[in-house]
Amino acid sequence: MSKFSKKCLIGSAVVLLAAWSQQQANALNVAETGQPLGVAFVYLGNPGDAGWTYAHDQGAKQLERDLGSKVKVTRVENVPEGSDSERVIRDLANQGDKVVIATSFGYMDSVAKVARDFPDVTFLHATGYRNGPNYTNYNARTYETAYLAGVLAGLTTKTHQLGYVASVPIPEVVRNIDAFEIGARSVDPKAQTRVVWINAWFDPGKEREAAESLISLGADVLMQNTDSPAVLQTAEEKHIHAFGWDSDMSRFGPHAHLASSVIHWGVYYDQAVTAILKGTWKNTSVWWGLKEGMIDLEDVNRSAVPPAAFSVFTERRQAMIDGTTRPFTGPLKDQAGQLRVPAGKPLSDADLLSINWLVDGVQGAVPK
Repeated sequence: MSKFSKKCLIGSAVVLLAAWSQQQANALNVAETGQPLGVAFVYLGNPGDAGWTYAHDQGAKQLERDLGSKVKVTRVENVPEGSDSERVIRDLANQGDKVVIATSFGYMDSVAKVARDFPDVTFLHATGYRNGPNYTNYNARTYETAYLAGVLAGLTTKTHQLGYVASVPIPEVVRNIDAFEIGARSVDPKAQTRVVWINAWFDPGKEREAAESLISLGADVLMQNTDSPAVLQTAEEKHIHAFGWDSDMSRFGPHAHLASSVIHWGVYYDQAVTAILKGTWKNTSVWWGLKEGMIDLEDVNRSAVPPAAFSVFTERRQAMIDGTTRPFTGPLKDQAGQLRVPAGKPLSDADLLSINWLVDGVQGAVPK
């Protein structure tokens, strides 16, 4: 090993030890003073969106209920991704919050930059892939419920035409589109999923336009990866079926609603903040799913889903919890017919995290 390599290793070890020591000091300080641990949430939207931010805020409320006086939670809403997020995250650290939770993919670079300047603060970042001595990322395996929604869609559709309102072209969204089509084709080999991108996480007007376009092309079941209930509301008006995303959206379209993909972020927030309070927190990336209770497909509309279809859904859901079914298991081909995943082989987490191709059966392309 070169002297340079040794110095790098020693330097990294010193940084990690310093961060660990600071975590211990923070935990000791909270225990001795009786002061609550300041936990700040940075939101892309506001909890009223009924989607992504709403789901995170439900997690924040769970944290407040479960940890009580041990924490003091603050929230900053409507923070754009980019330079504005760096300013907000830096301000929160300056104000004394010892845990900053950044809840959108586009906050990743800001978290990494600010974390270097505040080694005594722990930063948790949703859906990214970077981590350091005092910051890490966490995510939910939303593709698992996208697959289950695809199963229900495939068992419900009469036209074999499904529609997907997609948000931003990142691997997470591509993964969910693919999983939805894989699930649909597992029960309906003729199923096709047409995709319309709106290039935004939250834009009810564009979401509605995309839904209407998909319906005009023959889709009778809609899925989404956007944050408002506009897709479900449109489906209700047009008398077709659709799914809720991030939270239970059944109230926005009770007849159209087939089920909702619900994320329970509080499962992670409780675990992470408790570890920080105890001084045992580690900067380990977390990617939890059905098995851990972070994600589920809930409130299945039993009046719209036949008993036989519900039975198939229930069996698939349990098989995924048990680990005997993995959506991205080959053979899987892409849109061009190229074999991407050999028969019997599951796609690795590393490949899932960087996926940029659409499976056979998806109509549309990933924007460049």
